[in-house]
Amino acid sequence: MTAPVPPDPWTALRRHTTARIALGRTGASLPTHEVLAFALAHAQARDAVHTAFQAGEVSEAIEALGLPTLPVESAAPDRATYLRRPDLGRRLSAASRDLLTARSHKPADLAIVVADGLSSTAVHAHAAPLIAALLPLVRAEGWSLAPVAVAHQARVALGDEVGQILGARLVLLLVGERPGLSSPDSLGAYLTFAPRVGLTDAARNCVSNIRGEGLSYPQAAAKLVWLAREALRLGESGVALKDESDTALLVAHPTLPSA
Repeated sequence: MTAPVPPDPWTALRRHTTARIALGRTGASLPTHEVLAFALAHAQARDAVHTAFQAGEVSEAIEALGLPTLPVESAAPDRATYLRRPDLGRRLSAASRDLLTARSHKPADLAIVVADGLSSTAVHAHAAPLIAALLPLVRAEGWSLAPVAVAHQARVALGDEVGQILGARLVLLLVGERPGLSSPDSLGAYLTFAPRVGLTDAARNCVSNIRGEGLSYPQAAAKLVWLAREALRLGESGVALKDESDTALLVAHPTLPSA
């Protein structure tokens, strides 16, 4: 009679994370089902990068929330160029720059930019629901909003140029993050005070991993509004602004259980 295989104590931990732990082995190799799961995750990550951005559908979902949208694009003319030339994804095309410049608008407290980034999958799934969670909080603060720019072939820094042209005090760029092997649909949110061309990542605050298996829409919205409020109060963002939103929540609600 064959002795039973003892259970791997790591197996129970897999229920609590999507990280690739307790994969097991067959001889010196991974089990076949883990090899296949890895290949599937890799394919999903590649698909997220190359899936065509449905800018029209994203705009319709945002307009259904009562917000006007503006279609813009970066200086990268196609996906292949976008992937090879990150610098072109950080600047608006000449046509989009002219469109924003010519549009009659009043300076706003906040400009939201929705960008495909490296995962259109993430933007398709999460951009409109996150904006829906943000809107009540933004309106409660009394902030004015610029039209939402929906940007194709865009990188994070493109938001600085959009915000500068629109005269926004703050720009919030929602972008599909670089896919991981367990997170092909992660949305990132980058907040910048006094946006202008030439800023670096040191000037931005980032809230990342916004997705079903990560940070929820209400949690992300609360963090972003707290950061925006503090950025306006301090007159700066990025490394000068530390995210203490969780501490502020505990002070306001001392009976909440700690993590």
